[in-house]
Amino acid sequence: MTEVRIGISGWRYAPWRGDFYPKGLAQKNELHFASRAVRSIEINGSFYALQTPQRYASWYADTPDGFVFSVKAPRFITHVRRLREVETPVANFFASGVLSLRDKLGPILWQFPPSFKFDAEQFEHFLSLLPQSTDSAIETAQHCNAELRKPGYLDHDKKRPLRHAVEIRNKSFVDPAFVALLRRYRVALVVADTAGKWPYAEDLTGDFVYMRLHGDAELYASGYSEEALTRWQKRIEAWTQGREPADAKLISEERDQTRASRDLYCYFDNDIKVRAPYDARRLLEKLGLAEGLETVPGQEAPHDSS
Repeated sequence: MTEVRIGISGWRYAPWRGDFYPKGLAQKNELHFASRAVRSIEINGSFYALQTPQRYASWYADTPDGFVFSVKAPRFITHVRRLREVETPVANFFASGVLSLRDKLGPILWQFPPSFKFDAEQFEHFLSLLPQSTDSAIETAQHCNAELRKPGYLDHDKKRPLRHAVEIRNKSFVDPAFVALLRRYRVALVVADTAGKWPYAEDLTGDFVYMRLHGDAELYASGYSEEALTRWQKRIEAWTQGREPADAKLISEERDQTRASRDLYCYFDNDIKVRAPYDARRLLEKLGLAEGLETVPGQEAPHDSS
């Protein structure tokens, strides 16, 4: 069956306290609360620093059965090293405990900065480093720095496929050769709504769709109106049914129509004005996927684009 996961990017935000999070809720209980209000959460602390097996295991324990995380890969690889000599940093990431999420591990997000330009040879080498299964990730992790070889660093429950998604922010990636590379390595191109700030494309390049909704009119701040959410609802229904919207904005003229259906992961990142959790919840409702989720404060708040 097609898996559709709608959720939020991160969960630790001070403005959410006393709004989305009930007044008085202890910070240590915020993940427990958030993971029962949406279907998935994108871990973004991993973007800023390597986490630990113990921390990933605690996140696993805090969330309900059937919950799924995506994990944002380290900026050290994408923003600092800029894909130069990243074999060991990639190994370090997979040795940091991400596989401790076990059956709750969803896609891994690789986000590139606006100043990073597409180089086909360099990018293909990077894609070739990405493990396609947990067993391959274990092999990769064994090449990590010695200080990361701590108890539990290779723990995982069983062999599972791994999925990767790439988010680009430089117009040089608007190149059919880039799309072809992603398809060759079965990596998804992130459908990233950035209020028009960075390139937007909807090419389907993997067996799943990965969406990041950063704000409808103002980056990271504005919410999504009912009309905007309906538009996303219709696109999600098309993609998950193996179709493409008639007005799909594509980089490549070659369409990928090989799938009868696709899994989909969608994360709201318009967190500044506490829009993300409410927009995520409303989209879940519109898709008929909110059954069994807990009621959250402020659900009756108007859904506008302010």
